[in-house]
Order: sequence, then C-alpha cells, then structure tokens
Amino acid sequence: MGTGTGTGVGTGLDTPPRLGVDALLDDPQTRIIVCCGSGGVGKTTTAAALGVRAAERGRKVVVLTIDPARRLAQSMGIDSLDNTPRRVQDVTGPGGGELHAMMLDMKRTFDEIVEGHSDPERAQAILANPFYQSLSAGFAGTQEYMAMEKLGQLRARDDWDLIVVDTPPSRSALDFLDAPGRLGSFLDGKFIRVLMAPAKVGGRAGMKFLNVGMSMMTGTLSKLMGASLLKDVQTFVAAMDTMFGGFRTRADATFRLLQAPGTAFVVVAAPEPDAVREAAYFVERLAAESMPLAGLVLNRVHGSGADQLSAERALAAAENLEAGGIVDQESGKAGLRDSSHPSAVADAGADTDSDADGVTDTGAGHDPDTDVDEITAGLLRLHAERMQVIAREQRTRDRFTSLHPEVAVCEVAALPGDVHDLAGLRAIGERLAAGVPAGA
Repeated sequence: MGTGTGTGVGTGLDTPPRLGVDALLDDPQTRIIVCCGSGGVGKTTTAAALGVRAAERGRKVVVLTIDPARRLAQSMGIDSLDNTPRRVQDVTGPGGGELHAMMLDMKRTFDEIVEGHSDPERAQAILANPFYQSLSAGFAGTQEYMAMEKLGQLRARDDWDLIVVDTPPSRSALDFLDAPGRLGSFLDGKFIRVLMAPAKVGGRAGMKFLNVGMSMMTGTLSKLMGASLLKDVQTFVAAMDTMFGGFRTRADATFRLLQAPGTAFVVVAAPEPDAVREAAYFVERLAAESMPLAGLVLNRVHGSGADQLSAERALAAAENLEAGGIVDQESGKAGLRDSSHPSAVADAGADTDSDADGVTDTGAGHDPDTDVDEITAGLLRLHAERMQVIAREQRTRDRFTSLHPEVAVCEVAALPGDVHDLAGLRAIGERLAAGVPAGA
C-alpha cells in the first residue's frame, strides 16, 4: 500500500514519512479527500481546514460534513448549512479558487432519492409511510449510506474539482465502509424479497400456495414486530418495489468511486491509544479494500519549547526547591533557609522592628524568595507533566509506526481553545502543511 504523499522527510527507523498536505491539495488528480476516524478526534475541523486551504491555493472545493454539532457552519461564517452547497464568501484563491460547504440532511437525501426514482403518487405514498419515516430518520447505517449517496451526487455534478468529506461521527471509523453495505443488503435482501413475493406471484394457484407459507411467516412476524408495523413494512415494500435494486447499485458504484484513482483517504486520530488503535484497523481495512490512503493526521499533539529539560530533572529540581535547597548549590540562599545559620538568625531579627507609632512589625513571615521558589517549583512540575504527556503520545505514535512504517504521518499541535472562525481554520491548515507540532 503506497501513500504517495510522503515528502521523504524522516527516513529513520522510528520516524515515519511526513504527509505532504499541500502536495495532496495541489494535485489536480486529487478529486475526493475522505477524512475518517473514530468520533471526537477532530475530523470536522480537519476537513474544514483542508477545504479552506485548498480553496485559497486555487481549487474549487466543496466540503460535505455530517457532524451534528454544526461547528463547521459557525467556523465558516455561514448561519446554517443544509443539504445544498453554500458559498463561503470570505474564502477565495488564485485562478478561481472558492469554497462551498454543506451539511448532510440524511432524511432529505433519502427523500430526494424516492422523489427522483418514482412517480409523484408513489413517492407521496412512500414518504407518508411510517416505516419509511423511521428508516429515513435513524435506521442503523442510513447516515453512512446517505453520505455515500450524496458523495456520488456531488461527484456526478462535476461542479467542483475537489470534494472533501467529513465522515459521520460513528463510534467506529469502519462504520463508514460497512454500514452502506449492510443497509444495501437489507433493502435488497431475502427478507425484503419475501415480503415482495405476494405481489410478484401470478395466478390464483400461485397465490393460494404462497399464502399458506406467508400466513405462517406473517403470523410469526406479527408477534415479533406487531401487526401494525408489519403492515407498514409490507406497504413500504410494495411501494418501493421498483427502487430496491437501485440502492444496492448506487452503493456499489460509490464504493468503486472510493477505490478509484483521484480519491485519497486521510485517517484522523488523536494521540491516544484507543483512537490510534482504531486508525490502525482502518488503515488495514483500506489496504484490504484497495482504497488509496494518503496518510494519518495525528491531531492535538502536545509539544514543548523546553524539551531539553526532562521530566525527571524537572521533578528533582522542584522537590529540591520545596525541601529548602537548590540543586548543586552548597551555600547561598539555601543556607539562609537554615534557621541555625547565623545570617538567618540576624535576618530574622531584622524582620522585627518598630515603626514610628511604636507598633511592632513582624513582617508577617513573608519571604519573597520563598514565593519565587514555590512558583518555580510549580512551573517545574507543570513542565514535568507536559513532558510525560509528550512521551506517552510519542509511544502511542511509535506503536502505530511500528505496525505501519509506510504510512505518512502529519502531526498537528493542540490549540489552546476551540476553532470557531476562518482564522482558526487557517491556523489548522498551516499546521497540517507543516506536519509537525509547534514547539516540538
């Protein structure tokens, strides 16, 4: 499995090739970028940042998001996103570069399929059917299936030279590849064909023979599903009869589109064991399905501008300060903190005097040097914690790299706050292009 976008930076055993994001975005042969990963790893932000950067580098881009939090609309200055691509006004690039964004409306996409593949009377019957309404609103796999449907529609329109897809916020990244097949199998499977059978068998003899078996089956299904739901399902199946084959056909066509040259998968993960493990599974699945992988974006990586000071040395220094001594120093202020030291006794006496009103001032036991030492020790401990986090993230990345040394990696620094505007998306885009965390 070749990545095709590594820059050749980092050829050591422990350093993966670097994902060349700008090279990927600038390549006119790249027509679809799919951002995948488990939930909560920053897929939406990554997809939006890639879209903004690509548009400002001259591509005509549409970003399709399936994130229910609607953060993408806020970040791009659009009041609301819906099932129709909308132009982002403040993003332009050379040579006609522009950005459009949309949010998948799962039910509306399903409705459009029904309306586009049946006559108005049958379409109305389907849309009003209770089982269809449940299926289109939240049946397992429907969101992923409709994401593929919408991707196929956008690609067929050919209005954009780059489509960036933010995959559904599933628990597992594999759901994006698995769920459409499961739903397609259901809509084109044995259960549906059995329910369609009465309408397909001609003649009274055939119906009489079939009804014996059907009555037994429907009696069992009525107990499991309820008579009302079973009737809704049968009515739905009868109305959808001519459309079922199309669901599977379109799903298969979009699946082939994901395998075709011009598509690039970007796997997004946080530097945490569960997220990276999920990313590794997805990388292996892409290889098994012959789908083109661009690389891994390791998001929210921590760095430090003082990484020459190890966690161990920082903790040792903090403990020494808190114990009243200074590392590698025999005398000086460390000695002053020893109450048996003559100078310390003299200083203690000097801290107690009388003011003009004859009131004794004890100095409240306040020692500026002690304050400085406490603050310094606290900062050293914070630094030690940061270095421990960095080491843990490095081990997590190294485990992935040892399993998939050929996969190009881009590390993106953790930001102090959420991304909520175009400036934030541009900052993420710059970090994606740099490929290493700031301060690392």
